[in-house]
Amino acid sequence: MPFRRLVHYITAAVAAALVLSGCSGNGGTTPVVVGEAERGGSVSVAEVNAFSSFNPYSADGNTDINSKIGYVTHSGFYYLDDAARVVRNEKFGRYEKVSDQPLKVRYTVNEGVKWSDGEAVDAGDLLLSWAAGSGYFDDADPLAGTGNKYFAVASDTSGLAGTVLPEIGADGRSITLEYAVPYADWEVAFDVGLPAHVVAAKSGLNDEEELIDLIRDSPRGNGEEPAVNEPLKRVSDFWNSGFDSKSLPDDPSVYLSNGPYIVRDIVPEVSMTLVRNRDYVWGQEPWLDEITVRFTGSVPTAVEALRNGQADIISPQPSAETGELLAGLADQGNTVEWYNQSGYDHLDLTFSGPFADEDVRQAFLKAVPRQAIIDAVVGDRQPDAAPLDSHVFLPAQPKYGDTVKNNGSSDYAEVDIDGAKAVLDGDTPTIRILYNRDNPNRATAFSLIRDSAAQAGFQVVDAGQGSADWARALGGGGYDAALLGWIGTAAGVSRVPQIFRTGAGSNFNAFSDGDADRLMEQLAGTTDLGKQDELLAEIDKQIWENAYGLPLYQTIGATAFSARVAGVKTSAGPLGVWWNVWDWRLAQPASS
Repeated sequence: MPFRRLVHYITAAVAAALVLSGCSGNGGTTPVVVGEAERGGSVSVAEVNAFSSFNPYSADGNTDINSKIGYVTHSGFYYLDDAARVVRNEKFGRYEKVSDQPLKVRYTVNEGVKWSDGEAVDAGDLLLSWAAGSGYFDDADPLAGTGNKYFAVASDTSGLAGTVLPEIGADGRSITLEYAVPYADWEVAFDVGLPAHVVAAKSGLNDEEELIDLIRDSPRGNGEEPAVNEPLKRVSDFWNSGFDSKSLPDDPSVYLSNGPYIVRDIVPEVSMTLVRNRDYVWGQEPWLDEITVRFTGSVPTAVEALRNGQADIISPQPSAETGELLAGLADQGNTVEWYNQSGYDHLDLTFSGPFADEDVRQAFLKAVPRQAIIDAVVGDRQPDAAPLDSHVFLPAQPKYGDTVKNNGSSDYAEVDIDGAKAVLDGDTPTIRILYNRDNPNRATAFSLIRDSAAQAGFQVVDAGQGSADWARALGGGGYDAALLGWIGTAAGVSRVPQIFRTGAGSNFNAFSDGDADRLMEQLAGTTDLGKQDELLAEIDKQIWENAYGLPLYQTIGATAFSARVAGVKTSAGPLGVWWNVWDWRLAQPASS
């Protein structure tokens, strides 16, 4: 199976190729009426991480829970099913390739599709999504630290960066993208993102038309002559952070929906309530009227919630100690599913501070006890589990075995404290590690790394943060290494440049390698699947040679749900059970 069947996740044009895997709080209300009650009641879902942003497409907002909520409150031209197949949503609109040379793709939103404030989803929304996802206006030089980067998208921009300024259709509901060169992932490269009329108003423009004019009249970024486009900067600044909130904003325009559900209220870092969008007819219509999402990183708490009826569906992050808890749920008539996720946990080192020195990076990696971490976190769920030895392939893929023989991962096959000491030669670097402190598995990994690295002479400092805050700290200057996870589904190869390309949106540790960049540029334009795998293997080798960090293990997923709810199907990708939320329903009719 080639890499395109591995890890890629897109919910909108600027959605990430993969995501980070980790009553109202202010009295605000949404002006939306709940739909017909006879369709069927409510359920409660327990999720690991706390919500933090209504923009899951930004680098800061790109977490698993934000992406799940973004998915059920937004609709688009397509979605991915539980087998990672692209399913076109022609009730929403259509997209079609109108030319091969040059590659041109036209996107048209159907009449009647609208945001929850009544405004139409139209060409302005598509144009804003393109502007954010393409990096068209950027003139930044990441290595020199000069110029300007406007929209801080999590996804890789190299695909859409190959397009010219889009042509808007006369109907006001369509745009056409033209690529200068072929793009391997064109079919899943673009979709609707955030409401343009809201971004326009919040950034000081008169209306959406003025935003359209701004985008159409602004020059393409020129790295040789960088210049700040102040109006565009105000637009991108709001796009980047204006939708971030742990609580329900006072202004409903900040959390508009064009999907099957609308957020009604939030108790910060505790729970969220979603209600059915009564106007939604441009996609799969949901059965349930209300969904309550409870945030808890504790597996015992989630299990107890399912057992006592406070939750109907749980998706905890399992560990070696929690297998029996979940097994007990099955004995009580609940459905329990275990599966390998299309994701992995890893340790990334920054290329600054103490780790600007490659020798120090190599020494630290020699001291990381990967097998001990696996034994503590995975345990009996995979009796033969071994460290993951590739940054781009998972073990089930045919290319994995050949790649790990030649990529340099064997240098870190075992913990080598003596080797690390020899490299340090008496130095005792202080290393700050960022991680989600509320995630038990990451906390366990941190403790094991700290204790092992101390034997080599490193002084490891706990720089962990809470589940709603840690992702926002990525890319900042407050740490030297980060424990995190990526998870995705399968459609394309752009998640690799998303993480590893110089200056990319999810390149949080400032990794830069000219050879790897050139290989990733070839990858984006290569449609031959075998050639894609060859390029990926070469990229993997470059990453290892730079002592980038360490992949730790492929993550395991677990889902459990009660007999009260039907229609639940689990995906191995980042959406988990949420991919078909419209099919969820009560197994028994709700009592009146």
